[in-house]
Amino acid sequence: MKNILIINAHHKYPFAEGRLNESLVSRAREQLQAKGHQVRLVEIDKGWDVDAELESHKWADVVLLQTPVNWMGVPWTFKKYMDEVYTAGMSGALCEGDGRHQEAPKKNYGAGGTLKGKQYMLSLTFNAPQEAFNNSAEYLFQGKGVDDLFFPMHMNFRFFGMEPIETFACYDVMKNADIEGDFKRFEKHLDTHF
Repeated sequence: MKNILIINAHHKYPFAEGRLNESLVSRAREQLQAKGHQVRLVEIDKGWDVDAELESHKWADVVLLQTPVNWMGVPWTFKKYMDEVYTAGMSGALCEGDGRHQEAPKKNYGAGGTLKGKQYMLSLTFNAPQEAFNNSAEYLFQGKGVDDLFFPMHMNFRFFGMEPIETFACYDVMKNADIEGDFKRFEKHLDTHF
């Protein structure tokens, strides 16, 4: 059985209260605990303690990041969490600096992670339809996929030495939602990877 840290990165706005992300977190927690996994949860909008978050990252075998996509990235409150928690983790909790050494200062940038053998999973909620991705005829993403868009987030976890679990995404959640279908796909995704 695994230790799983779930991060609910949603930040509430009047037009987006976070019910879908909250429901996905709740479903993940219940499904994973039912399989015997230990689960910890941090809800970014409720605040955090840096030391406790570093300990949770060291404890976790898997970090599951549940987040809406706001302006092609994570909400600003999660970016603040990253700036505070992940910067504090540079002194050995998450990584030993940036991986470079005095004898070879131009090599191995980003290879100092101390969380090798651990995994992470991105679970994203998009206003964009699925058809907007991986399609060079579509305007915005120019043939790029979800993981291309979230390349910087993948690199943050790689910086700590972690390996990815396949990304999950809900699409078109504001204008043409299929919430029940998303829940079924999410359950299957968790069953497949956990």
